[in-house]
Amino acid sequence: MAVTSDHRQSANALEPSSGAALLAEIHRMRILVADNAEGASALADMLTESGFTHVQITHNIDETLDALRAADRSDEDIDLLLFNAACPAVGGYDLCRAVRAHPAWSETPIVALQPRADRGADPLVEGFDAGATDVAFLPQRRIQELVPHVIAGLLLKRERDLRRSRETELESELAERKVMEARLQYLVSHDELTGLFNRRRLEQVLDTAVKRMQKQHISGAIIYIDLDQFKIINDLEGHAAGDRLLMSVSNILRSHLKQHDILSRVSSDEYAVLIENTNEEGAMHLAETLRRAIDNYHFSGSEHIYRISASIGVLIMHPEDEVSASEAMARSAQACFEAKAHGRNLVHLFDHNDLETSYLRTAVGWVPRIREALENDRFRLVFQPIIDLKNDQVVSYETLIRMVDADGTLVAPNTFIPVAERMGLIHEIDLWVVRHAIDTLHRLPPEQSHICLNVNLSTHAFQDPQLLAIVCERLAHTGVAAQRITFEITETAAVANYDQTRNMVNDLRALGCRFALDDFGTGFSSFNYLKQFPVDYLKLDGSFISNLLHDPIDQRLVKSMIEVGLALNKRIVAEFVENAATLALLKEFGADRAQGNHIGLPLDYIPAARPG
Repeated sequence: MAVTSDHRQSANALEPSSGAALLAEIHRMRILVADNAEGASALADMLTESGFTHVQITHNIDETLDALRAADRSDEDIDLLLFNAACPAVGGYDLCRAVRAHPAWSETPIVALQPRADRGADPLVEGFDAGATDVAFLPQRRIQELVPHVIAGLLLKRERDLRRSRETELESELAERKVMEARLQYLVSHDELTGLFNRRRLEQVLDTAVKRMQKQHISGAIIYIDLDQFKIINDLEGHAAGDRLLMSVSNILRSHLKQHDILSRVSSDEYAVLIENTNEEGAMHLAETLRRAIDNYHFSGSEHIYRISASIGVLIMHPEDEVSASEAMARSAQACFEAKAHGRNLVHLFDHNDLETSYLRTAVGWVPRIREALENDRFRLVFQPIIDLKNDQVVSYETLIRMVDADGTLVAPNTFIPVAERMGLIHEIDLWVVRHAIDTLHRLPPEQSHICLNVNLSTHAFQDPQLLAIVCERLAHTGVAAQRITFEITETAAVANYDQTRNMVNDLRALGCRFALDDFGTGFSSFNYLKQFPVDYLKLDGSFISNLLHDPIDQRLVKSMIEVGLALNKRIVAEFVENAATLALLKEFGADRAQGNHIGLPLDYIPAARPG
C-alpha cells in the first residue's frame, strides 16, 4: 500500500497535532462508500455535511475493488472503506474478505454497516471474522451516530500510517548506518582513491607475513615506490589530474603483480609491494619491471603530455633477520631515498652501509639536540674579522654560529646545520642568527658604530617570508642602520631559486642592507647570473685561495674573477687567507677585502676599537 497520501506528505503528520488541526487532517482523508445507489448517495451526503472533503461512492463489489486498485496506481490511499454488508450488489462480507486478501489493503480500516439480527449468528462476530475493523448497526439515521465510527477508523489509519512511516525511516536510518559503518571499516584498511590497501593495513599484513616467513624459513621482499614528478603534474594540472595519474599508476602496478602480491598506497605518491617467498634476484627483477613500466607511461594533461618516473627501494627480508614490520618499512623507504639521492628513476637495494641510511641514523640523534638548543637558547655567535686591503683596517666581521651542546662543548655548524636543513629546523636557526646579529651591533659602543656584520644564512632563508619581517622589526627596535648588515648568500642557492631569491634580496636592499655572493666561482653560470643578481660584494671561494701561491691556474682564475667583479662595480672579498704572502698577492690582483686565520681567528666577541 502506498504511503504518500496528502495527509502524510506534510511534515506535520509526524508531529502531535492540536485538536482543530487533527480534525482538519481527518476531514481531508479519503473515504470509499460502497452501497446501492440510494444508500451510497445518502451516506456520502451525510459525510460531506460533516466536513469530509474526499468521499467516493461505488455500487457493487467490482466497482469497489477497481476503485481501490485505481487508488494504488495513483499513490493515493483509500483511508477508509465504509460498506453496507446487507447490500447484495456490494457482496456483503465477501467484499471485506476480498479486501483483506489483498496485501496492499490489509491495513485499510473497514467499517461495515450491518442490520442487527434477532437470532442466529452474532453480527459482530461475523463482521470481525471477515476482517472488518468496526461494525455499525443499521439503520443509521443520524450523523452523530455514524461519524464517530468513521472518525475512529480514520484515526486508526492515521496511526498505522505514522507507525509505518516511522518504521520506514528507522529501517532507512539503520540501512544507512550499516552502509556508513561498512564504508568506515573499509577506509580503515583501504585507500579511498585507488582502492588499494593503505599503510595501516599493509603494516598489519606485513607483521603477519614476517612471522610466517620466519616460521617457514622463507624470504620475502618489500618494494617501495616513490613517483618522481608527481608534485609537478599535481601543481600544474590540478588535483583532479593528479588523482587520475595516481589511479593510472595503480593500475600499471597491478598489471605486473601476481594475485597473492600485496600492493598498497602508503602516502600521497608512494606505493609499497609486499612479496612473499622470493629472493633477491626475483625481487630486483620485478622492481626493475615496475620502474620501466612507469618510465614508459605517458600521462595526458590538459595541454601537455608528461613523462613520469619512479625511484624504487628494495628490502630483502631473510628469516634469520628477525626484523619487525615497522623496521622493514623504514628500511625499504631508506633504500628508496638512496635511489632518489643517486639520481632518481633507479632501483636501489637496501644496504646497512648506505650513506643516506647512515645520515638518517645520525639525524635521528641530532634532531632532539638541536630542538633542545633552540628551546634553551644554546647557540652562540662568533666573529671573524674582515679587513680593507687599502688600509689594513677591520671594517666588518663575519658572524659564524656555534651550538652549545648539553655538556657545554661547542659544536661546529658543519655538524648540525645539514641536519637542520634536512629536518626543517633551519628556518628557526636563521631567524635566531638575524636577531642576535642585529642585537650585537646595537650593543657596540659609539666608537665602533662603523663596524658592520656579515650574516651567513642558509640556502632556505631567502624563501622564508618571515625573514623580511624580522629584519624590519629588529632594525626598528634597535635603531641599527641597515647598511651595517651584509647578508651572505651562496652562489648555488642564488641560482637554484633565482627569481624568488632575487625578489627577497631586492626587498632587503631597499631597506639599506647589503649582499655578498658567497663561494663565488664554484658554479657553472657565475658570470651570466652575476650581471643580473643585485649583490654588493663577491666572496671568492676558499678553494681558489688556499693554494693560490703555488697553483698558476688558481692565480689566473682569481685574477680574472677579480677583474670581472670590478668591471661590474662589485667589491671583492677573499676568504681563507692563511699567510702574509697570499694576502700580498691578493692586494696585487686588486682584491678589496680579505679574511682568514692569518687576519684573525673567530672570537666570541667583537674586540674594542684600538685608539686612533
